[in-house]
Amino acid sequence: MPWLLLILPLLAAAANQLFLRKIGIAHWVSTASAAATFTIAILCLGKTGDFSFPWATVGSFQIDIGITLDKLSTGMMIVVTGVGLLVHVFSLAYMKDDSAKARYFTGLALFMFSMTGIVLASNFIMTFIFWELVGLSSYLLIGHWYQKDSAADAAKKAFLTNRIGDFGFMIGILMLWGITGTLTFAEMSAPITVSAGVLGAALLCVFCGAVGKSAQLPLHVWLPDAMEGPTPVSALIHAATMVAAGVYMLFRVQISLPPGSFDGFSGTTIAWVGGITSLAAALMATQQDDIKKILAYSTLSQLGYMVMAVGLLVGEAGMFHLFTHAWFKALLFLGAGAIIHACHHEQDIWKMGGLLKKMPVTAITFAIGTAALIALPYVTSGFWSKEEILAAAYNGNKALFAIAVLVAFLTTFYMTRAFVITFLGKTRSENADHAHEVGPLMFIPLIALAGMAIFSGFPLLSNALNAYRPDHGGHHVEGHYVILGASIASLVLGLAAGFVLYKGKTKDPLSIPLFRNRFYLDAIYEKGIVKYLQDGFAAIVHFIDELLVSSLLVGGLSRLAESTGNFFRKAQSGNLQAYAFSFGIGVLLLIYFTVFYK
Repeated sequence: MPWLLLILPLLAAAANQLFLRKIGIAHWVSTASAAATFTIAILCLGKTGDFSFPWATVGSFQIDIGITLDKLSTGMMIVVTGVGLLVHVFSLAYMKDDSAKARYFTGLALFMFSMTGIVLASNFIMTFIFWELVGLSSYLLIGHWYQKDSAADAAKKAFLTNRIGDFGFMIGILMLWGITGTLTFAEMSAPITVSAGVLGAALLCVFCGAVGKSAQLPLHVWLPDAMEGPTPVSALIHAATMVAAGVYMLFRVQISLPPGSFDGFSGTTIAWVGGITSLAAALMATQQDDIKKILAYSTLSQLGYMVMAVGLLVGEAGMFHLFTHAWFKALLFLGAGAIIHACHHEQDIWKMGGLLKKMPVTAITFAIGTAALIALPYVTSGFWSKEEILAAAYNGNKALFAIAVLVAFLTTFYMTRAFVITFLGKTRSENADHAHEVGPLMFIPLIALAGMAIFSGFPLLSNALNAYRPDHGGHHVEGHYVILGASIASLVLGLAAGFVLYKGKTKDPLSIPLFRNRFYLDAIYEKGIVKYLQDGFAAIVHFIDELLVSSLLVGGLSRLAESTGNFFRKAQSGNLQAYAFSFGIGVLLLIYFTVFYK
């Protein structure tokens, strides 16, 4: 049965691509596959085991193809398949009139297959194969509307940026293979004999893969641009699953290697990259006007929280936040999709307003998602998981704790800003004035996700779904009241600042170009790095093409053919005396060789 988790979405993608695109049922086949996969994932809860078989053997080295069922993989499968199913249902209505919806649902099925492979992989070989397939799936879905230059460029940017991180990831895999002597996760727990520096370098190379896939600084620039894809894609790939793959992989490595492997420089570096990314992304989010980009930078910020927890050696807290975050961030993205759909594809929050009365179900569910993201105490899942992150930072690094609290304030501020501008006040455009509540295929997934945004953090449900969460043995963590006080203070201040600054406003009273222009990092990359790389690569290609290919290869062959032709052409001059002379020379040579070389 576990193999069906991989086989069903693969069969759906293959059938859609090869046979069903023109029949008009590809969307139903893909959705049925997602429903079946989710059902099997539920049935696998509580089961453990390794299901592997040899794929290739070279001498004593054997490569296995296998899947692993344990608490980590089965819990993550609930997230991937659960969010995936709800995104499929939402997409049935959202993409109803899209002329290429068969291609879209084929891409969704391929992504489900790829992401499931990462979650279930028993070794690094399988992980890397499916890691690259996820990149391909993301490229296809981001560029679904490839007729738009912005979508095509965003797809290429995501694909190429991730390849940078994947290069380091591949080196890290090879280094860990040399260090541990195996690529299988279950066999990596043996004591390590190499120096801490070598192991740390290997882990940082592996971390490069997570930096790309989970969009951490400095490879974060692809994720906001990826919002060019259909909004349900953003909910599935860029909020709940694909970007979480980097955190999942890091934690899988952390629990597979011997205890203490992430101590020292490697863990500290990972924690600070996560912390800085979290803060930078939150600052950028405060100045965005596109509703999807606000959520995109929010995702970057929350992923930074998770990465920071792994670096602080409390990966369980990061995985718990990954589990809860997937549900409420998918809710927010699908809510944004409902708003965009109702407002005739308008994405600027300043051209909305007054949607609370026009879209009450969407507004209420969006408010629940917002409450979970800003960690409304005790009644939302986000509170329980974010508290674990803050506790990890408080007990691990006070400077990172201060950053985490500041990020909590900024998160509350920019989400309050987004909610007030979008749903309160009066409508500020004709599109918003004509908005109406979406249909059942859209609001049913919103209601389901709203339920998970509230309850997924409570022990009864999270434990039933195999979610990883830190075990404190029923005792308060050190500094509990300081952490709780800081969390509530950041919440109250963020809510107050958001309401005071933006209630009733028709334009942004804050103007911070540094944050609005994303610290100018995109401009620096494009003009300072990409341009020179492109120009340099173009010069190399021009040199090879002009000198080696055109001049030496093509030109040289043509000149050789011309010279050979001219030589033999002279032998066919039509002069009888020349023919007689050549004949005589030939006879003399024949006699000479016959007489003297018997």
